[in-house]
Parts: sequence; structure tokens; C-alpha cells
Amino acid sequence: MQPLSQTVALANIASLPPPQRDRRVGLWLLLVCFMIFGQVVLGGVTRLTGSGLSIMEWDPIMGLIPPLTHDAWQKTFELYQQTAQFKHINADMDLAGFKSIFFWEYLHRVWARLIGFVFLLPFLWFLWKGQIRRDWRGRLIFMFVLGGLQGLMGWIMVASGFEDRTSVSQYRLVAHLDLALLIYGYIFWSALDLLQPGVITGRGAALRRHGWLMFALIALEITVGGFVAGLHGGLIYNDFPLMGGHLVPDDLLYQQPWWINFLERPGSAQFLHRCVAFLVFCAVVNFALRLITGTLPQALKARGIWLIWAVLGQVALGITTLVMVVPLDVAVSHQAGALILFTLALFALHGLKRVHG
Repeated sequence: MQPLSQTVALANIASLPPPQRDRRVGLWLLLVCFMIFGQVVLGGVTRLTGSGLSIMEWDPIMGLIPPLTHDAWQKTFELYQQTAQFKHINADMDLAGFKSIFFWEYLHRVWARLIGFVFLLPFLWFLWKGQIRRDWRGRLIFMFVLGGLQGLMGWIMVASGFEDRTSVSQYRLVAHLDLALLIYGYIFWSALDLLQPGVITGRGAALRRHGWLMFALIALEITVGGFVAGLHGGLIYNDFPLMGGHLVPDDLLYQQPWWINFLERPGSAQFLHRCVAFLVFCAVVNFALRLITGTLPQALKARGIWLIWAVLGQVALGITTLVMVVPLDVAVSHQAGALILFTLALFALHGLKRVHG
């Protein structure tokens, strides 16, 4: 039997008002979102520094322990020397240089495991204490499963670079990125459902449709940006607004079928990225102005202002990244800015969910 004090404590927690229990769970999910945000940024650093292929083994448990001796480091370095990336790009790299790229990939993997622990352990605790609504348990388990699939997708992506390639497949990179967006967006929206509950009503339906179109364009632009990154498309056509002195590059549709160019040619992918960026800018500004000028609560109008500042900052970062030929700090800021815009768009949409008729 449970001690009397523990039984009383469990009874007190279970008797907490539902809004108070939901708030605790919602804040925990926001913490998980913050960590996922950091993981996406770390992924950008890993890609930009060419660190992703520095660890050629996937060991979910012992992989937490880095090489601790000179012999262990040398063995790990020798595995990396077998890759096409080392042979064709980093052939002059020494052990010290290898350690510098190993650090980012190692940190990326450790942080992913930490996210898993930060999700699983509080989930089990909340479940034991009776603080999770019964209809939410399956939803939270699904989040954890998605996280596990993301780890698997990350390894599948890295493994593509072990073939006769100097970098990972852009298709697997984009799949890894989009799954991260799905998980992040799903958890963030769920946290808002708990912290700011509301119901969808008839009021603002047209504005919500506009908002979801804007959000779809943002997600599409991030996806296209993944192809640009995977193809190293930021290293060419570093002028703006023209591309090599032309509004449309001469080799835009060099391959057949025509659509494959946007998935496999750096210049074509960059052109598409610019075009979708223009659509995103127009959609965000138009949606934000409708929020700001409409007969809506002041808090929603503030979210519209944040969206305008976010999209302006993202445009500035994108142009700067391009014309400066992808410096690490600016490029990482550009990737973080994309996720901030993604987050603010969801935040504004969720606010519209709470507009009552």
C-alpha cells in the first residue's frame, strides 16, 4: 500500500482545477519546443560547417560517450577518412580539424537525446500524477513516436553521405527538416491549446483561410530553402535582385523534365527560393495588416505587428546571407529567422481560433 502522505499528495494533484493542470503540461511542451528550436539551429550549424559526416556510426546509447583517448580519436578519424567528403574536400584535414567538425555533429546528436529525455521523463511523471487528460495521452504518445522517427530519419540522411557523395542527399535533408517542422508545429500548437484554449467559430473564417495560406507558403519556402542548402545554392549568383546580371538565370531549365531543375540544380533552386520568398512577403504583410486594422482584440493586432517585423528581418537576413556568400553567423540567423516566422504565423493563427462570434 502507498504511504498516507503519498496518497494525500496524489489526491491533491488530481484535484487541481483542469486549467491549472493544463497550464503545467502546456509549459512543459513549450520547453520541448524551445529545445527543438535549438536543435534546428544546431542542425544548420552542422550543415554549414560540413560536420554531418564526421560520425559514421549510430549508437543511441554508447554514442553519448565521445572518444576519450588519442587512439579512440584516431580510429574515429580514420572512419571519416573513408568518406568521399574527406577524399575530395578535406584531404588536408588533420586530427585537430576533425575534432572541430566532430564537435558540432556530436552536440547535435546529444541535444536530440536530451530532447527525448526532457519529453519522456516529465510525461511519465505527469501521467503518474494524473495531470494529463485522458483524451490527451494518445496525442502525447504520438509526439514521442514522431521524435523517434526523426532520429531514424536523421541517420538515414547522414548515411546517404557515406555513398559516393561529398554531402548528404538534399532529398533526405529536406525530409529531415520537414519532419522537424511537423513535430515542432504540432507540439507548439498543442501547447497553445492547453495554455490558451479556444474554439473555432464562424467569426474570422475568411481571415483564418488567408492565414493558413500564408502559413503554407512559409512552410513551402522553408522546404525550398532546404533544397538550396542541400545543393549549396547560396554559393552561386551572389548578386541581388539579379542573378548573374539577369532577372532569370540562363540555365534555369537546363535539365529535363523541367521541374527536376528546382530539386537538383543549385541556381534553379535559388531562383525558386527567391520567387516563393516574394509570395511569402506579400502574404505575410497582407495578413498582418488585416489583423492590425480589423476589429479584433489588441493582443491579436500585436501578433500582426510581430509578423511584419519578422518577415522584414528575414528578408534582410536572406539578402545578406546571399551577397556575403553564406557566412556562418548570418546563415544560421537566417535559418533561425525562418523558424521564428513559422512560429509567429502559428501563434497568430491560434489566436484567431479563440475569436468568438
